Amino acid sequence: MSILRIIFFGKLTDGDETMTTITITLSDDRLQQLKEIAKRFQVEPEELVRVSLEELLKKPEEDFRRALEYVLKKNAELYRRLA
Repeated sequence: MSILRIIFFGKLTDGDETMTTITITLSDDRLQQLKEIAKRFQVEPEELVRVSLEELLKKPEEDFRRALEYVLKKNAELYRRLA
């Protein structure tokens, strides 16, 4: 397993800047796949994840709900073993 850390910068409503770090655990195969896709787009893997997340958040809530249900159902056994 590999760990990918992504740092997000932004501004709070009061104008103060904020920084949030998200840590994602990926299998070595998935990390390699992410690196290959990022290389094709000539960006860092962290940037690819950040942009992808932004696009996901722009999607209508229903599309997101369907995608989330699919992922949770697909990985239910894995989640059960990790619990």
